[in-house]
Amino acid sequence: MLLAILPARGGSERIKNKNIVDFCGQPLIHYSLKAARDAGIFDDIHVSTDSPAIAEVAAREGFPVAFLRTPDLADSRTPLLPVLAWVLAEYEKRGRVYSAVCQLMPTAPLISGEDLRAGHEAFVRHGMAHPLIAMSPFPAPVDWAMEINHQGRTVAREPDKLMLRSQDLKPCFYDSGAFVFYTAAQIRNPDTSGTYLAHPIPKARSVDIDDAEDLEMAEILYRGWQARQAG
Repeated sequence: MLLAILPARGGSERIKNKNIVDFCGQPLIHYSLKAARDAGIFDDIHVSTDSPAIAEVAAREGFPVAFLRTPDLADSRTPLLPVLAWVLAEYEKRGRVYSAVCQLMPTAPLISGEDLRAGHEAFVRHGMAHPLIAMSPFPAPVDWAMEINHQGRTVAREPDKLMLRSQDLKPCFYDSGAFVFYTAAQIRNPDTSGTYLAHPIPKARSVDIDDAEDLEMAEILYRGWQARQAG
């Protein structure tokens, strides 16, 4: 069985109540829950939260929270894999055993059900040998990266590549912060080498909301997508 887990702790710092902040007229988590529902591939969809307020919103969206997350797994320094493993264990106590999990972030409102279906199909097609992670291309070559020193001046990280054309440099990708598919075994016994199967997501749908600027950018992109579909 396949389980979607949306990690949504209550103690967000840069945006208060980030996971349920208003986003274009709906709680932010609404959009990821809708994508999970629209994907039509999950046996269950679980919002992992320590917050009764977030649990209440999830219930209103049609996804009552089976159990709240334990407080010792709900601080800002807790990695997500132990949270996923704990959720699996709690479900097993209740007689629900899942072979695979999608870690779906509630802060990625531009991800669609089709993105999730395509990601899962790729995960299965490759034999689920490695976790599959949604990734997006950097908007500029990482070879052109600059640091700014204490005098406010730029310092090139790779000076010998600054004069190369972008098409002559190898594309690089980053974790889009949207979703990851794992087998249950990969969650319980993670591969520390960091080997993932990459699933590309367009840059225009890969905003991961961490701060107020991200939120504003995501709203602009979302309204743009809505206008495009209406037109």
